[in-house]
Amino acid sequence: MKPPVVIGAVPGSGTRVVARIVQCAGVFIGTNRTGAEDAVEFWEFYDRWINRYLMREKIPLAAEEVSFMRDDFDRCVKRHRMVVPIEDAPWGWKNPRSLLLLAFLHEQFPEMRFIHVVRDGRDMAFSENQYDVKRHGAAVLQGRLQDAPQPVRAAAIWAVSNVNTHDYGKRHMAQTYLRLNFETLCERPKDSVQLILDFLANSTADAAKIAEELIVSPTTMGRWRRIGDEKIMQAIQQHAGEALRTFGYC
Repeated sequence: MKPPVVIGAVPGSGTRVVARIVQCAGVFIGTNRTGAEDAVEFWEFYDRWINRYLMREKIPLAAEEVSFMRDDFDRCVKRHRMVVPIEDAPWGWKNPRSLLLLAFLHEQFPEMRFIHVVRDGRDMAFSENQYDVKRHGAAVLQGRLQDAPQPVRAAAIWAVSNVNTHDYGKRHMAQTYLRLNFETLCERPKDSVQLILDFLANSTADAAKIAEELIVSPTTMGRWRRIGDEKIMQAIQQHAGEALRTFGYC
């Protein structure tokens, strides 16, 4: 079995189009998927384990929990791969929340490839897609900023999640980790698609054709600029400014 290609991000960052690019490159990403291309087989696993895993430094995982988590994950993989056309076919899955479990996933598949999609944290702070922020925010922030305004809290979660993922990928995964800024994908679609294809190593797909067919800049790009609340924007800069600089946004 080949190691998987996994796509992760803060939800709402543009992973849907990246999943479709990966699929065009010949990677099986599942048949049981949501409209956003998330692999359904992993949803309940992520619901059960993300918060517990993120809190493992404060409350260490018992050996029994680790064993159960691995067995639970193995069952998800088996269900997901049931209809893989051939045993050694390229495969993987897209679920934005994968970035919160990157270290665990990498332990299970040391040669996996991870595509980390990053979108401007100021846009993400005002996204309508805040469900997972609410579901995992307390675990990501380890209890901090519980009383902060929603956009500030969302920006802080964006910063912690993306920086932790980026640091782990650069430190432990080297050439099997790819960070892709969503804005760059929209601004330079052909080059960005080619970058993804090169990362996948075995694809002969037509980057220009894929870019033309799949990539459209959303109208929500730069929505933070339309926010008139200077106090909120200053607070976002306070809690996410370093991460925004890390990823080239300011």
